[in-house]
Amino acid sequence: MSKITVGIIGAGRIGQLHADNILRSDLLEVKYLADVSINHLKGTHYEDNIPVITEDPENIFRDPTIQAVFICSSTDTHAEFIKKAARAGKHIFCEKPVSFNVEETKEALEVVKISNVRLQVGFNRRFDKHFKKVREVVMEGKVGQPQLIKVSSRDPQAPPEEYVMRSGGMFMDMTIHDFDMVRYLSGSEVLDVTVKAANLVDPMFGRHGDVDTAIITLTFENGAIAVIDNSRQAVYGYDQRIEVFGDKGTVAAENEAQTNVQISTKDCVYLDNPKHFFLDRYKEAYIIEIEEFAKAISEGKEVVCTGEDGYRAELLALAASISWKEKRSVLMAELLTVEV
Repeated sequence: MSKITVGIIGAGRIGQLHADNILRSDLLEVKYLADVSINHLKGTHYEDNIPVITEDPENIFRDPTIQAVFICSSTDTHAEFIKKAARAGKHIFCEKPVSFNVEETKEALEVVKISNVRLQVGFNRRFDKHFKKVREVVMEGKVGQPQLIKVSSRDPQAPPEEYVMRSGGMFMDMTIHDFDMVRYLSGSEVLDVTVKAANLVDPMFGRHGDVDTAIITLTFENGAIAVIDNSRQAVYGYDQRIEVFGDKGTVAAENEAQTNVQISTKDCVYLDNPKHFFLDRYKEAYIIEIEEFAKAISEGKEVVCTGEDGYRAELLALAASISWKEKRSVLMAELLTVEV
């Protein structure tokens, strides 16, 4: 299979991650790396390995050799870049969320549909081998009908204030991964969302109308109940755990530790802390997600995580924000009339 030629928009941390993985890929090759500023790329290995580094992403849309566009720029640019890529006939990989506004997302997805290109949203946790195995066990019916779903997702430390100011809030920035995960694990859509949230880590979140700690309860059309717990600071490491409990049993994925060494003495049993950062914890998942994207294009198959999945997760983030602000449960049906 010949390599799929791509252009990357956005050369920050996540854009560079994808660029590095593509440079090592047997399925993809990168021709363009575009960013509003490219000074930070001077003297790096990207200059030696990527043919075109530019401040003008329009070059990517105009080039007929580009088959797919990776959108890794700031969230407020995603929807417009998606529409431009789709109209140019390019397949699209877009980091989450698709946008901060569900109406903008719907508009972008409509252009994708009309243009008949593929769009994959970067919910990389679907490609984690542990979480994927849990999903397979559930879908095979080995634990029976899901009744309770639990997701714990806690960052090792709070992000800088500059990031918080433009993040879209914890529900859209952080919990959105967990919203996608509970849908992925349940195989069902959400009926309602209830949130209890607080500022317990750093008052700077509150200064920007945000929270850093939350418990979120969701009920599903199939009767299952899910609980998500989030914190912006887990002092022991990057805490990522899931469990699905059903009428025939339970299946769970625990944290990946820095090593699997266990020391046992008469005083206690020692285990390593969880991996400290998402780039370490999901390193393999980031590679698999772009490989699956390439295969979907080459083999004419549906992507694993669609634009519709991105839209549904955004709706849940919106519902969570309303629930927190108005101190009530939010029916998903209400959002059909919510002005966004």
